This record gives sequence, structure tokens and C-alpha cells, in this order.
Amino acid sequence: MAIVLGRSGSDEHVISADCDQWVWDKHCAPNEVKFSSNLEAAYFHVDPVYESTGTVAVRGTKGFQDGVHYWEIIFLEPPAGTSVMVGVGTSHAVLASDYCQYVNLIGADKESWGLSYKGYTWHDGLSHTYCEPFFDRLTVIGCYLDMYRGTLAFSCNGRDLGVAFSGLPRGKGPLYPIVSSTATETELELGVRTCRYLSLQGKCMSVVKNSLKSDEDVDKLPLPECVKQWLREW
Repeated sequence: MAIVLGRSGSDEHVISADCDQWVWDKHCAPNEVKFSSNLEAAYFHVDPVYESTGTVAVRGTKGFQDGVHYWEIIFLEPPAGTSVMVGVGTSHAVLASDYCQYVNLIGADKESWGLSYKGYTWHDGLSHTYCEPFFDRLTVIGCYLDMYRGTLAFSCNGRDLGVAFSGLPRGKGPLYPIVSSTATETELELGVRTCRYLSLQGKCMSVVKNSLKSDEDVDKLPLPECVKQWLREW
């Protein structure tokens, strides 16, 4: 089944747009995270004795180096506590804080980029106001990662919130979906997961367009007018 994501240029340059099947990676997850049998739901700090002793995170089994990717995080319980986050990170992203450190873990350093349920984005230890907080059970946060443009955008219950991060690293290793929580009995489930890829021609167009400082530079290129028009519309 094909699900159309946002446009990364003309549809004629897209060679596939399909459902994806990655799940949460239990092999690198901290002990404080438990999983459903299909590994699509992650349960944080469910120990009835110790409850929450800090911040923990889990990443997806699939890292993305190119393509355009969309996935949904469903809040099975209302988010609460210091921090519940969704985002992406490199293979070096930290998945657990120090003992009893309740922090915004995704985006605490340069290895990850995250959105808190309180409406702030985080990267390299810095935060910015991005959207209204979301507190409701069954809130669906959509994550839209465009590895051709190097951008990460979010949506909330189907409403586009716009680009949260730009300038994400490309060609330097994969970026993985990540969720984290400080709160006891946080339950986060994967929803729709899709991916799309460009043809070789489309990838070339993307590289050329991303190397230009402005659309006005398109006219200066020694290219046929039809190619210039494609670049203007990219």
C-alpha cells in the first residue's frame, strides 16, 4: 500500500512511496522500558516498586540516511511529568540519563533533535518555543523527516506544525526515530510509518537545489531552461 507524504519535488521523480515496518529496538533499550509483543508500543517506568528513577529513551530499529520518512507516535496515556519527547538521533544519542536526573533527553546534546509535550524543541541543550503543549490521551504526533532537505517537521492530530529543525546532518550516518520519558507509566505506540525515495534524477535535482543560496541562482546555471524550471519548482 502506498501512502503519499509531503512533496520533495515533482511526483515524476519519486520511485516509491510505501508503508514501512520498523519497530522499537529492544536490544539497545534501557531496562526501564518494556514493550508490547509486536514491539510497536513502549512502556516507560512501569516497575511498581522503583517507578521512575530518571530519563530513558528507546530508538527505532531502522535508521534513515536518505529518503523522506513519516511516522506517528500515539500517546496511549496523557503525557505528564518533567518530559515526554519524540524526535530523532544519531547512533550516538544518549538513551538514559544519570540516576534521578529528570531532563529533556532528546536534544540534550548535538546527537539528537526532540520535541517535548510542553511545546518546546530541543537540540544541543538549547530549547525554543515551537507549538502549544499537548496533554490529551490518544494525541497523535506525526514526525516528518526529509533527509534530502535535512529537515524535521511535526504535526499534532493531523495539524501541520511546520518545520522544527533544519540543517540536519546528511551523509554522516543514519538518524533514528527516538522517544523518551521521565514519567511513570508513560505509554507510546507507533502508528503509521511510511517512506518515499527519489529517482536518481530526483536526487541530482535535490543536490543541485540544496547547493544554491537562493532561487535567483538557478538562472545563472548553464542548464537547459526545462531543467531550470524543475529546479525553481523543487
